[in-house]
Amino acid sequence: MGTYDNQNLQKIRIHIDADLEDMIPGYLANRYKDVSEIIEALALFDYEKILIAGHSMKGSGGGYGFDTITEFGAALELGAKNKCSEYIFQEVNNLKRYLDRLEISYEEFS
Repeated sequence: MGTYDNQNLQKIRIHIDADLEDMIPGYLANRYKDVSEIIEALALFDYEKILIAGHSMKGSGGGYGFDTITEFGAALELGAKNKCSEYIFQEVNNLKRYLDRLEISYEEFS
């Protein structure tokens, strides 16, 4: 994943199927929870916990319309497999910035 420039904090607009509207706030709240838990796990060198969180994001992101979350999940999973703390720290911070910049619109896809 690339880094996000702090000077370029434009919103990231995502179009999500209106059928998922009720589930998206909870899904995103759980990703913020993942960010906190990954940072805590990183401090404890608990790579297994990071691997599980990354794997979960990798599997769920696209299903909710967030392909980028899938990419972050894959990156975190890879970082955990390789026990690369610096890489994990960078990616989890990029994930947090991504989440902070999301602007979601719901549309009917027929």
